[in-house]
Amino acid sequence: MSSAPPPGLDPEQLRRFLDRERPGLLSGPLEARLIEGGRSNLTYVVSDGTGRWVVRRPPLGHVLATAHDMRREHRVISALGATGVPVPGTVLFCEDESVLGAPFYVMDFVDGTPYRSAHELAALGPERTRATVLGLVDTLVDLHAVDPEAVGLGDFGRPDGFLDRQLRRWGKQLDASRGRELPGIDELHAALGRALPASPPPTVIHGDYRLDNVLVGEDGRIRAVLDWEMSTLGDPLTDLGLLVMYSTPLDLPGSPISTTATAPGHPSAAELVERYAARSGRDTSGLAWYTAFAWFKLAVILEGIHYRWTLGQTVGAGFDRIGELVPVFIEHGLTTLQEG
Repeated sequence: MSSAPPPGLDPEQLRRFLDRERPGLLSGPLEARLIEGGRSNLTYVVSDGTGRWVVRRPPLGHVLATAHDMRREHRVISALGATGVPVPGTVLFCEDESVLGAPFYVMDFVDGTPYRSAHELAALGPERTRATVLGLVDTLVDLHAVDPEAVGLGDFGRPDGFLDRQLRRWGKQLDASRGRELPGIDELHAALGRALPASPPPTVIHGDYRLDNVLVGEDGRIRAVLDWEMSTLGDPLTDLGLLVMYSTPLDLPGSPISTTATAPGHPSAAELVERYAARSGRDTSGLAWYTAFAWFKLAVILEGIHYRWTLGQTVGAGFDRIGELVPVFIEHGLTTLQEG
């Protein structure tokens, strides 16, 4: 670990706080490093030379309180700790911004790998790749089987009108990022609105469920589901639709958007849906809408990134190519909805 503290986390401040709140937890000075790859909230590994923990905090700078709610993340992970859903153990939540400059929480470190590309996943070999991805579905079924009331999450969201609100929310996001003509995107948004399905009974949903948001052990088993910042109570099929979208091969060489779907042994999207339906007992016959909505949502997210890049607000490798992906996602969304 580097001895230079990363931005947003002062190891000495954190150690003083933990020594006061959790006496005996630490056995020496803390060192910290920032984990790369997070989309928005910042994730650090801290160590006292013997044990390791993970700290999550909002991004640096001013953000909307609702966008990066540490209390919600800590609450859902703590609640799921008593279930069969693999999550890290939680140590504590801190609302006192004088410690790190923002609310944060500390959780146990879990050893595992987040597989972000087909190349990385291929190292597991076809058999373990297949087992891992099917395990991803099984874990999603386990999450959706949790009784929110029984684990203290009965008021964790507003499931009534969930899909309508989601569609309107992402429509507003699109309007906020309009800097060019995007043929088909308004058509896709309108078609989704006309075909809004009736949701099954609500469950705890992850909101961004995909392979690189879980940690996989060397045996191919899922050790922990991470990145709960989008979690709420809502329609479980939105999680499945998103997983299907991420499990669709994209013929985009050199794309900055990674997909693991082309790794040898990766089950087809249809096989994932079939396994989910068989294990959960839910009707997935209308899943085309949810998958098309996932394509729309990602198109809006990518267009937002492209828009910020055109304004010079986003720098880094690959951002110059994001814009060309958006029409591909729109086309997939339209095709999925028509074929469904």
